Amino acid sequence: MTARDRRGGAARAPQDTLRRHGISASKSLGQNFLVDRGVVVRIAECAGIGAGDLVIEIGAGTGVLTVEAAERAARVVAIEIDRKLLPALGEAVAGKGNVSILNEDALKTDFRALAGRSAADADARRMGAAGVKIIGNLPYYITSAIIAKLLGEGAPAESMTFMMQSEVADRICAEAGGKGCGAITALVRYHCEPRLMMRVPREAFRPVPKVDSAVVRLDVRKERAVSPASEEIFFAAVRAGFGQRRKTLRNSLAGLAGMSKDEAAAALAAAGIDPSRRAETLCLEEFAAVADAVAGMARQPFGLDGGIAAQSL
Repeated sequence: MTARDRRGGAARAPQDTLRRHGISASKSLGQNFLVDRGVVVRIAECAGIGAGDLVIEIGAGTGVLTVEAAERAARVVAIEIDRKLLPALGEAVAGKGNVSILNEDALKTDFRALAGRSAADADARRMGAAGVKIIGNLPYYITSAIIAKLLGEGAPAESMTFMMQSEVADRICAEAGGKGCGAITALVRYHCEPRLMMRVPREAFRPVPKVDSAVVRLDVRKERAVSPASEEIFFAAVRAGFGQRRKTLRNSLAGLAGMSKDEAAAALAAAGIDPSRRAETLCLEEFAAVADAVAGMARQPFGLDGGIAAQSL
């Protein structure tokens, strides 16, 4: 049997599960089920799951990645919002004593509390669960929102490894100051060191999506990439700059904390930034300098939460 035959044979099992349980993909939930087991194994390898890890999986689906993670980790918490998938997921992890299933919306999950409860679990302590890794095959429409939530709330993870739309992966992994970067790029690089681990063809999913995917690993930094005087103002400047990315910084930052265009230009000049530049050309160090300059001129409170709102990404 060739390698291709083995991949094809492995791919049929998840599809059989879908048929047996009468499961069809939900368009409203952005579901595309991963059916290539070779890709499943590689995702687990990319995540670097070890025997002492607590793994939190977002969007467990029919459990193909859940099972692979359970065979490598001390403890797995599988989050799945779709109740109709729970029988198939439960069947997949039957006999896996180190797996817990949560039927809830990951966008509403308190990941800090979840990690604390799971690590304190008696079985987790017995198996020596230590490091936390978050994984998942994310629906395309919530990828940025999930990542913004996890980073903004300080989810206690060593790394996060996600399957996502290839275009989004490129944006997340873009070099700050490069043409492809955006607000999500700045957010991720502020908190993490991103790595594009592998490309995944659309044929690895059922139903077959219209786009290709990629696996990205975010290794969470012990210290932030830059140290602005105010993280709140730093992200406000990032959000303002990328919110109107075709405008010059002089124009896109106008209105931030009540500044006029001339005051925005003055703040940029104080930071050593040409006011005619655009947000996508700034690196994180330059955004930090801009934020510090803006802080010295602000006439209005920012009233933000210190992070980038998910809807702005």
